[in-house]
Amino acid sequence: MRNSPTTERILVGLAPAALCAAALVVAPAGGAGLALPDLDQEVPWELHVTRSHGQYRLGFGSAMRNVGDGPLIISGRRERTAVPTMTADQLVEGADGPARVAKHVGRLRYVKSADHAHWHLLGFERYELRPAAGGAGVRDRKTGFCLGDRYHTGGQRLPGQPRRPRYTGRCGLGDTARLHLEQGISVGYGDDYAANLEGQFLPLTGLHAGRYVLVHTVNARRRLHETDYANNAASLLLRLRWRAGAPSVRLLRRCPDTARCHET
Repeated sequence: MRNSPTTERILVGLAPAALCAAALVVAPAGGAGLALPDLDQEVPWELHVTRSHGQYRLGFGSAMRNVGDGPLIISGRRERTAVPTMTADQLVEGADGPARVAKHVGRLRYVKSADHAHWHLLGFERYELRPAAGGAGVRDRKTGFCLGDRYHTGGQRLPGQPRRPRYTGRCGLGDTARLHLEQGISVGYGDDYAANLEGQFLPLTGLHAGRYVLVHTVNARRRLHETDYANNAASLLLRLRWRAGAPSVRLLRRCPDTARCHET
């Protein structure tokens, strides 16, 4: 785990871009620092080429884990049911005192799909398939994530890790009338989605044969406050071939902590 900077360094490091998007409202003094999360994007896994409605696509599993000093806590709220989205704030635990609030870090929307229907944090993770030689690629249309402690990261126990998973709910499953919702990822736990589940794919139809980089990025716009953003992307180097009108994909390289797998 990377060392957490002091509160003063965190606040300076977030200016100006991050603080413009989500300023930290500091609660009454009571702690020496902030217990921020650190979202570590896992390398894409479980690659599958499938065909749906006459179009080929590449499915993949995706996961991210929290290896920081504190949990990622998202609190969504709206005033009335006529408003389609909740405003999402990030609650940041104080190291020895009350929590702080990062206002307006995103939005929650109730999303219905063939797989399930519940409240998603929009734009939490992005997927992209880029030509290794440069040029335009394809991006996902995934609507968001229902955050939770879905798996244990394993290995050495982290200082801020709870004994049991804390966020085990289903993000307001079936409850379209909710006015408030809390979701998150505890230290030492991660959230994952299986291949082809609810937007876990990118189109292959129309792409030329060649080498591509599959990039997964969590918190791409850096609206969520973390101790470290260097591990927010991970990628795979792939080779795409077409035979008799059907695609095949070969894995060439796995690249944690970077979106530039073709350069390693």
